[in-house]
Amino acid sequence: MNIEQLRLEVTDELTTHILPFWMNNMIDRKRGGFYGQMSGEGMLVPYSPKGAVLNARILWTFSAAYRRLDNPAYLETATRAKDYFLRHFIDKRGGVFWSLTYKGLPYNTKKQIYAIAFAIYGLAEYYLATRDEESLAAAIRLYKDVERHSFDADANGYIEACSRNWLPLFDMRLSERDANDCFTMNTHLHLLEAYTALYRIWRNKRLGERLCNLIDIFTTRIIHPQTAHLQLFFDKDWNSTRPVISYGHDIEASWLLCEAASALSPKLLSELLPTACRIAHAADEGLTSDGALCYETNTDTGCTDADHHWWVQAENVTGHYNLYRYTGDEDALQKAFAAWEYIKNHLIDRQKGEWFWSIRADGSVNTVDDKAGLWKCPYHNGRMCMEFIHSV
Repeated sequence: MNIEQLRLEVTDELTTHILPFWMNNMIDRKRGGFYGQMSGEGMLVPYSPKGAVLNARILWTFSAAYRRLDNPAYLETATRAKDYFLRHFIDKRGGVFWSLTYKGLPYNTKKQIYAIAFAIYGLAEYYLATRDEESLAAAIRLYKDVERHSFDADANGYIEACSRNWLPLFDMRLSERDANDCFTMNTHLHLLEAYTALYRIWRNKRLGERLCNLIDIFTTRIIHPQTAHLQLFFDKDWNSTRPVISYGHDIEASWLLCEAASALSPKLLSELLPTACRIAHAADEGLTSDGALCYETNTDTGCTDADHHWWVQAENVTGHYNLYRYTGDEDALQKAFAAWEYIKNHLIDRQKGEWFWSIRADGSVNTVDDKAGLWKCPYHNGRMCMEFIHSV
């Protein structure tokens, strides 16, 4: 395996497998936008709610694919996603709805900052691909909503969620498996990602300062000073509340932090690289002999969830490849190759399309969790492929 061979293989995976799956199976031609769910066994659930995260990630993926590959079909799909998102998910009171009914009406109206971050990310990429001013304006408005309603200046962090009217919520959890805490690594990571994308197209001084502050939050609050793993959940005083290591988020953060720093200045990137390397090497504690990355470990109990999730393996490739790209670390490149071999041999569903949610620790395929849904999107695996395709 070499980089050129990997580039050819992931380009083929993207263009003949991942993107066609979403265009052929998930476009809702009756009600607009995209269907909200397909089961792990490949059964479409046409009346499922439509999630903001899924739709924003579809917007990002097809916008990025069009920018790199100049295929009109990708632009058509990206524009469908953009138009539907602006028409249905954007709330006139600011922010975005967490989900809609299958008919496109507001369903869960809470303002989850994580979802708004992905809306900014997708709209910024659409502008980068098309120079569509409407998308840029919407992304800027959402950024200002986040700064106005989510940022806690006293604690220097972004709270998780608000009500539709931007009032406090008792239950701010992103999902049922998350802790109900004020601050989380996950929301800050994807705000970092979104602000990086927006800053690349809108060189606003204040936005640059907020992006720099997010990097500082990671280096001073979120990254454990001894282990270099990301801490996941925090109370209002930034005390860590849950002893869990998320290997996928570790490796993902290692390269997203570099992307953020590089958008700001070469000097900042140079200063941040040693920290990014430490995070990536910490993530490697979750690697198994087949090149895959485990899901997570509870450090209090020592219990490891050794399932191999689709998004974790995609970030396993992307993170290690970017570590090689930034530092020339040949060992990291070999880890990216091994992760891709695992994906090819286990995760790609060659009969029904897309990737399985996960391979369980016993080697069996997980068909219980979605093939497409609120969380199962073409973003992690699509982005992994596009990291090897030169931008136009």
